[in-house]
Amino acid sequence: MMSRPLRAALIGLSLTAVTLPAAAAEPAQMDRKAVEQIVRDYILQNPEIITEAITILQQREEEQASQAVSQAVKANQQELTRSPGSPVLGNPKGDVTLVEFFDYQCGYCKRAHPQRSAAVKDDGKVRVVMKEFPILGPASVEASKAALAAAKQGKYAEMHEALITQQGPLNNDVIRDVARKVGLDMDRLEKDMKSADVQAEIDANYKLAQALNIRGTPGFVVGETVVPGMIGRDAFTELFAAERAAQKGG
Repeated sequence: MMSRPLRAALIGLSLTAVTLPAAAAEPAQMDRKAVEQIVRDYILQNPEIITEAITILQQREEEQASQAVSQAVKANQQELTRSPGSPVLGNPKGDVTLVEFFDYQCGYCKRAHPQRSAAVKDDGKVRVVMKEFPILGPASVEASKAALAAAKQGKYAEMHEALITQQGPLNNDVIRDVARKVGLDMDRLEKDMKSADVQAEIDANYKLAQALNIRGTPGFVVGETVVPGMIGRDAFTELFAAERAAQKGG
């Protein structure tokens, strides 16, 4: 839906871009009001050009946005796929890398999780880089810190699975209860959750998401393709196939 100011701007753009009929062959010699009247009459007789102008502008904006995101993905490829602070699931030696931005309190992330997991398991050759992106409040931040701290004990996958499948809202007590059930050393967990590198990883993910125009969760990146929002198992499979084709120049 176009905003009123944008529509007004587009109409103004159309007024200046319209090719005038033969009767207005010498606009420079006419007074301003006469020219404006000719243009107004032409627009009223051909109102479809406004819709055409809006459509063209939308297409250009979408193309520019897509190009900007693609350039941002290329510029941040190392941080996206090879950051030492980002846990890796799936096949660490896979030929395709899927990057996932998520929040443990995001309902869509919880719904996407089994779809993504099934597609990755079926494929068998996909690296999954996990980008903790806690945007839904303090409990989300606490959960992300706990998961990254669990990685220091070699139990990120277990902690992630427990948190993303946890039913109901998260809070400090719930997060620590989950950690105990996973079998984590709680004293070490508390210490590692406060570490500078855990906070640095979360901060880096915020910055990276901003660069890629990822404003919500979940968000996925495969190759140069950024997919905002939840997708299903088949869509993941198609993304993996498309990336392999791109790698082969297909």
